[in-house]
Amino acid sequence: MKKLLTCLALVFAVAAAPAAAEPLKVVASFSILGDMLTRIAEDRVELAVLVGPEGDAHTFEPGPAHAAALADANLLVVNGLGFEPWMVRLAAAAKSKAAYAVASFGINPRDLEEDHADDHGHSHGHKHSHDEKGYPSVPHDFDPHAWQNAANGVIYARNIAEALAKADPDNAAIYEANAAAYIAELKELDAWVRAEIGKVPAEKRKVITTHDAFGYFGDSYGVEFHAPLGFAGGAQPSAQALARLIDQIRAENIKALFIETMSDPRMMETIARETGAEMGGALYSDALSGADGAAPTYIDMFRHNVPLLVDAMLKN
Repeated sequence: MKKLLTCLALVFAVAAAPAAAEPLKVVASFSILGDMLTRIAEDRVELAVLVGPEGDAHTFEPGPAHAAALADANLLVVNGLGFEPWMVRLAAAAKSKAAYAVASFGINPRDLEEDHADDHGHSHGHKHSHDEKGYPSVPHDFDPHAWQNAANGVIYARNIAEALAKADPDNAAIYEANAAAYIAELKELDAWVRAEIGKVPAEKRKVITTHDAFGYFGDSYGVEFHAPLGFAGGAQPSAQALARLIDQIRAENIKALFIETMSDPRMMETIARETGAEMGGALYSDALSGADGAAPTYIDMFRHNVPLLVDAMLKN
């Protein structure tokens, strides 16, 4: 009888215990933000990444599964600066009520040159305003690739931690502590990039890449990037624009040429043949690699890209 009463007491105690709170459901627009969220939130959130490793957010076409993920989300984290123009229709399709965080909020954005779209025959990154729900709506001309400056990564991390803490105040102290540790790593990374690029004489810091994803990197670390495609990639440059770029590469004797991991290498191989530039490898620009690849994290992306850039520029 005593054993029976003890068992019943345990049953009633379990039944009376409050149900564990469901984890915060978070959606990141692309892989770099997904990695940052993982570093700051660890396993305290249920994370979905819309554009995964090796994916191209510029050409991404969301489907019903992506809308379903957003419909269930408590928090949506995007880059902003017009990087995810498809997010407006996706949020509308999902009838999402998720809180909205723009990771790039507070950075000093790069203005795009008026004539750049004309040279390449298509439009590129955008500034944005927001509708009443906070989703980007009106395009303007800003370069969206702000994460390519590791110092901007610090701002991203702070914005993400703040959004997590607001959406999940019970774990706010953990998010803040994780963000502080991550930010310290990003500051060390920024200093390391500067030291590595500093090994290259200023006149040799010239690189050719597939599309204009490295403007923030170039501005911050003193590297001059040239690209046949515009800021959004995708569309091919006009014959005149490509010819001008080839002439410039020849005139300035630029030898460092890189494809990007998401891009078709054929155009860059043509430029290499026409100019004598040497293929320096593949850079990660808008997406990380898978877990077994060379750049599974945001920090790994810099650790992979920078030595390739330095080695190629020193050969110029």
